[in-house]
Amino acid sequence: MTNLITIRNGLAGLFLLLPCLMIGQNRPLPAIDRARTHHEIPDQPYLAPGVKKSAPSHRNDEPGFFTTQVNVDANGNNIEGDAANEPSIAVDPNNPDRMVIGWRQFDNVGSNFRQAGYGYSTDGGLSWTFPGVIEPGIFRSDPVLDFDKEGNFYYNSLNSDNGVYTCKVFKSIDGGATWDAGTPAYGGDKQWMVIDRTNGPGSDNIYSFWTKYYSSCNPGAFTRSANNGSSFEPCIEVDGEPYWGTMDFGPDGELYIVGGGIWDGFVVVKSSTAQIPGGNVGWDLANQVDMDGYMTGQASVNPVGIMGQANICVDRSNGPGRGNVYVLGSLARLSNTDPGDVMFARSTDGGMTFSPPVRLNNDASMVNYQWFGTMAVAPNGRIDVIWLDTRDDLPGSLYSNLYYCYSDDQGTSWSINKRLSDTFNPLTGFPQQDKMGDYFDMVSDDIGAHLAWANTLNEEQDVYYTHIIPQIVGVEDPGAGKESADLSVRPNPFRETALIQFSLPSKGNVRLELCNIYGSVVKTLVSGEKSAGIHTLSLRGENLPTGCYFCRLTYGEQSTVQKLVKVN
Repeated sequence: MTNLITIRNGLAGLFLLLPCLMIGQNRPLPAIDRARTHHEIPDQPYLAPGVKKSAPSHRNDEPGFFTTQVNVDANGNNIEGDAANEPSIAVDPNNPDRMVIGWRQFDNVGSNFRQAGYGYSTDGGLSWTFPGVIEPGIFRSDPVLDFDKEGNFYYNSLNSDNGVYTCKVFKSIDGGATWDAGTPAYGGDKQWMVIDRTNGPGSDNIYSFWTKYYSSCNPGAFTRSANNGSSFEPCIEVDGEPYWGTMDFGPDGELYIVGGGIWDGFVVVKSSTAQIPGGNVGWDLANQVDMDGYMTGQASVNPVGIMGQANICVDRSNGPGRGNVYVLGSLARLSNTDPGDVMFARSTDGGMTFSPPVRLNNDASMVNYQWFGTMAVAPNGRIDVIWLDTRDDLPGSLYSNLYYCYSDDQGTSWSINKRLSDTFNPLTGFPQQDKMGDYFDMVSDDIGAHLAWANTLNEEQDVYYTHIIPQIVGVEDPGAGKESADLSVRPNPFRETALIQFSLPSKGNVRLELCNIYGSVVKTLVSGEKSAGIHTLSLRGENLPTGCYFCRLTYGEQSTVQKLVKVN
């Protein structure tokens, strides 16, 4: 890898070589031009909502995941005539039933004037309350949420006024139900925020960085709060000048930033001193990472937006991947003509060097878009990745689906690509702005992944929450190429007793578990060796709350899941 501090000292000579380096390649716009392509401006006036109408919202419950709409009315119905996109999510680490999603709220699709919309859940995402916006009538965009160790939520929001870009960070201490007046936090377009949740000197520090070309303090593009968001320090420059990126912190409180680099690929920036309150922030390194691609905008799937931001995550587990740094993005490829692949690379030495990039989407075509690639790392080290994918419709079509895969061996191998949604048209429901935002957001815990995303399944742009249980959705078809075990449950739904029946092609070790919607085992029904043939048992429901459950049968290396519902 090449250190950008060295690169910048030799720019004059290297620029002389660029024409030679570009011969025979379909090169993108220079990075500086790409970074300046997309920025937020209030170019249309606020329009009050018209007569509010509602219709049933979209919901999907499948083995291992469920999806529900977030921007709904008091009855859980879709609100017609508005739009919502570009969501960010925060989950209370002390009570994962409490979570908040923020988004760009368009009260009336007749105008692209947007505000800081938000919704919160107190039941693990099963239902959502949408109170409205944080500052009614104030232009706000680029929402980014995070949480501290104590379970307080923070909402970083961008304002643009006559070309002046500033951010405020709002705080909620009651699970997102109410927010304070906000604290000025400098800022600029495509800002990101992360909060240190280690027990080191930087505990609860809040960091933010943004694209310097649209900054309240150019060339500064980074700020820090060391007092729980009560104030933010004067902004400073970031080595490597990353743009369209994200941040994360390592197990020892070290801070990492990723974004587009001076040329193609990403630049990863690291600071080991940002965590020290009162000290100067210094940059340990700014390394260019070859991703065999580049971030781009104005793709057909998102005409005036980008295909997604650069993602960076650090493994803070106590496992073999502790300290690993992972980067991911939806990139137009350089080695071929594919318009968008989900590319991944990792570093095992604190960002000094990175592995060659690998493609995570396994479609054979080079005409499909894999866009809005988003990554999160669980406390146990599992890596979760989602993206939107056009592979399932006619060649060249832009209709998209949500896809998912995961790795539990530090990115060495990956599960199958699993489709998690119905097909939708991303070009439907534009609020006078031809895009679905610029990013999605995800938080992972040991059980699964909490995803905030946008789609048009209601024929308009709306924000959704999906909970994904990797060990259920990310497995191969257990019957593929081998004799498989069968599992059935009846009646389903059931009230008092359900009859569970499973059949085995041969003798083997069996584990039959009843799981809740989060994948947690409620009860182990069978564990041990069983003979070939049919086995039957009763599940009594008097001690089970009403709701959805999953019955999971593990037979050798195979896993079969059946959804069941307990009703009153």
